[in-house]
Amino acid sequence: MSGRRDQHEANSHGRTEPTLGDLDHLDESPRVSAGDGLPQVRIEPRRPRERTTSPASGRAGRRGWLVPFLLLLVIALAAALWFNQNRLRGMLPRTDFNNVLGQAQQALQAGHLDGQDGTSARELFQAALALAPDNDRARDGLRQVGQAELSQADAALQAGQLGQAAQQAAVARELLGGGSDIDRLDQSISSARAAQVHTVDLVDRAQQALAAGQLDGPQGAGALYRQILQADHGNAVASHGLDQVGDALAVRARKAFDANDSTTANASIEQLAELQPNNGALPALRALQSQVRQQDNTALDAALKQGQDALRAGRIGGAGEDTALTHFQAALALDPDNVQARRGLGDVAEALTVQANAAIDAGDTVQAGKLLDQAAALAPKSADLAAARARLASAAQAPAATASPDDDNVAAPAPAPLSPQQSAQVARLVQRAQVATRSGNIMMPPGDSAYDLYRSALAIDGNNAAAMQGLQGLPGQVEQQFNQDLANGRLGQANDMLANLADLAPGDAAQGALSNRLASAWLDQAEQQLSNGDRVGAAQSLERARKLAPSHPRVLDLSARLQASQ
Repeated sequence: MSGRRDQHEANSHGRTEPTLGDLDHLDESPRVSAGDGLPQVRIEPRRPRERTTSPASGRAGRRGWLVPFLLLLVIALAAALWFNQNRLRGMLPRTDFNNVLGQAQQALQAGHLDGQDGTSARELFQAALALAPDNDRARDGLRQVGQAELSQADAALQAGQLGQAAQQAAVARELLGGGSDIDRLDQSISSARAAQVHTVDLVDRAQQALAAGQLDGPQGAGALYRQILQADHGNAVASHGLDQVGDALAVRARKAFDANDSTTANASIEQLAELQPNNGALPALRALQSQVRQQDNTALDAALKQGQDALRAGRIGGAGEDTALTHFQAALALDPDNVQARRGLGDVAEALTVQANAAIDAGDTVQAGKLLDQAAALAPKSADLAAARARLASAAQAPAATASPDDDNVAAPAPAPLSPQQSAQVARLVQRAQVATRSGNIMMPPGDSAYDLYRSALAIDGNNAAAMQGLQGLPGQVEQQFNQDLANGRLGQANDMLANLADLAPGDAAQGALSNRLASAWLDQAEQQLSNGDRVGAAQSLERARKLAPSHPRVLDLSARLQASQ
């Protein structure tokens, strides 16, 4: 429909329609022409409108950032609640859970770790974990139970309770999930079980030996029970068995005294002292031993005096009862540890050796051999005896001597000449023996000791001066080493040197003084051990001193003090 038609329709009905006029010239005139029939309207030119901001609108602009900030804050809080829901859940008051957890802690502190009645720490912590599967306190409680089980398993192992140790170690492995500490504990338990099997075998053998009356010796009941205790200090069976051995030895000693068999009685007492230095029967047996010895002193003194008289008179050995050998042997039967009797037998051996050397010089090798055999029975390791043996062997290999019919004296056989190889070998042996002497290897090791090397040299050349001098000089070297060991507190080594001296020079008069010096050193050590509370060590040191000097006044005094300290 066109504008003209509208206008026409309006006019045809007697009604005037409003019109906008000439819009093309609207901006050209400030007024609208009045000829259009409309009211005059003044049109102002359009101007840019200034922006004005009210205070209210400013505040609204500043608050515009709060909305996204609050939104972000709500999101962060929601995330924190989500990720810490377990901890927050644990912070909520939960009466059942807290009661179970408290009971579990009390059971742990009381040492009630495991069980099957629902009251052990392990069961309660597991119940708490069932109520709160992710609760850290319940998890940590189970870990503490595992550590406690591990500690108790180790203590059970140290106490020899292997079954309990294995059971607790298994529980610890379940709770802790394994670990190096549990692995080491399992290995220790396995080793202890293997040793226990060996111990059971030793116990059976010891019991059989005890039943057969075999008390002493390496396979005797005493040695076997002591071996068990060395491996297992707390073995009650071995301790009881050793007590039985001690009682049997004490009974044997008393019966021997009743039968006037001092040798057997003294031997039984020494065995008892070695096995059980603190045996309750030992002091009474020592007192009885001392009493018997005092009763035998008269006969002992008489035998020693008669032996010395016969030795000075030249009645060394041979047939008859009035010889030095017979009297000293009788004295030794009365007191097997008598130093004077042993030294007298050593003097007899030295005298027989001197007679043998004289027989060799006289060409009587048969008589010399007999004399040396008698000396060897008394002092088999005597240095002078070994030298005489070498001379006798060299003389036996020499060509027989010749003599004129009118000459009653037979010249000593001349030694056979040595080959260059033999001479070189003797020189090497002597040199090695000298090195061994300087190193202190006097009697040991066999074959490489100075004693054996000198004897080997003399076996080739029985008259070799260097070998003869070195062999006979060994007692002096031993005494020198003894003094060094004693000065440095090496009492065990000094004891060995004194034994070597008794073998090499059985008739040496200096041995008595050396024995007393060493006995005093052992007594000093026993005094110190007793003051430090080491009664076992003190008893052992006292026994070493007693063997060296049984009549030493400090031996009796310390024995009484040791007995009183029990």
